[in-house]
Amino acid sequence: MIGTAIVGAGVAGLGMGARLKRSGRDDFLIFERAGGLGGTWRDNVYPGVACDIPSQLYSYSFRTKPDWSRRFAPGAEILGYLRATARAEGLDDHLRLDEPLTAARWDEDAALWHLETPRGSYEARALVMAAGRLSEPRLPDIPGLDSFAGRAFHSARWDPRPLDGLRVGIVGTGASAVQLLPEVARQAAHVTLFQRSAAWVLPRGDRAFAPGEAQPSRAELDAEAEALFAARLAGSSELGALRARAEAHLSASVADPALRAALTPDYEIGCKRALFSDDYFAAVQRPNVTLEASALTGVEGGVAVAASGARHELDVLIFATGFETSRPPFARLVTGRDGETLAAHWSEGMVSHASTVVHGFPNLFVLDAPNAALGHHSAFEIIEAQIGYVLGALDFLDAAPAPLEVSAEAEAAYSAEIDRLAGRTVWTQGGCSSWYLDPASGRVTLLWPAPVAEFRARYGAFDPAPFEPVPAVARA
Repeated sequence: MIGTAIVGAGVAGLGMGARLKRSGRDDFLIFERAGGLGGTWRDNVYPGVACDIPSQLYSYSFRTKPDWSRRFAPGAEILGYLRATARAEGLDDHLRLDEPLTAARWDEDAALWHLETPRGSYEARALVMAAGRLSEPRLPDIPGLDSFAGRAFHSARWDPRPLDGLRVGIVGTGASAVQLLPEVARQAAHVTLFQRSAAWVLPRGDRAFAPGEAQPSRAELDAEAEALFAARLAGSSELGALRARAEAHLSASVADPALRAALTPDYEIGCKRALFSDDYFAAVQRPNVTLEASALTGVEGGVAVAASGARHELDVLIFATGFETSRPPFARLVTGRDGETLAAHWSEGMVSHASTVVHGFPNLFVLDAPNAALGHHSAFEIIEAQIGYVLGALDFLDAAPAPLEVSAEAEAAYSAEIDRLAGRTVWTQGGCSSWYLDPASGRVTLLWPAPVAEFRARYGAFDPAPFEPVPAVARA
């Protein structure tokens, strides 16, 4: 039997493993469906991929890196950091690569999780789902796409073959697209950028660190990031100042009034993810780039048809269209008490208590999923707080006579609090639809709608009060 089974070897899963190891717990395995660790940073290798959080914040607080190469680390450097972390923290013997979870079922009689993989069956006292939100590429349903005569792929499944001399279409204007466009435009003969909706773009201010240069203070960067939360509150002066900064960046970068108008969003900044780039607007204005200010609606052989009626002949289609976030595919694999799957429990949107535990799923801990993302700070901050919560729960389980299941009342109260806090933000009042909102309920189910310090203080340590006894059962 495994003490703790972890599913996913990305930032959350590796961090969980490292903290388990440091706490003296060796009875855990990390199951990873791919042949290597790293999660998002293993999968996304498109040209220009990088973090949009300062490097010092995009790392574990218990394993800082003093020699980042740039202010915003390139993807390959982040992947190298995660690999080095796994080695240094002694995780190699705990990794089960190329071993995807195919099913997890709570056995009430044995008070264990039964896990199935292509290689065999396992039993675990606790199950930690660390599959993340950015693991399953989302492809739009485009009529005729199967007839496309050229290459078509998602940015997270990058085709490394050269683009020189080719006509390339990029679908989407989100975080991946703004990094991708400048690089692709330098290679391709021509690029058509399909923009369903314009994005707010802020200057990035990226640069390389000089050899031996002192790295910025993590504490100071943390304080700066926390201050940005005020700019997520609808109607705040900080939000107005952020919008003015983005408008000034657009005005300074794009002289043509018609193009500038096409690149101006019709919703409040921050309602969708604000982007950071120093070269996106310059790339849009290159002579070999066409901004198609409407969505891709169809494909006819080698021709991409836009909502505007325009037709574009292409050799390559790149979909920078995001991921399945509000309906994580792993939820279909997890069956809790009474035979309910996590997907069914979340059919009207993800719910939880403390963004980590779910009613009806004893001894299950979910990292980086319901209301665990941040719109102003590093994902590491919430993930590390959740890991602290899980470690406390495991300590409690060591002495507890029954499995841990959070009460339905606690889950409902937490969801109501999330709704109350989210109701004051630009995510609900900014006049847009975004991946932050659940498509069924319209609730904010992805983001924690308050400063991260508040999450750390309230949910960075385990509190048994919201839990209820699991019904006593006969033990074999």
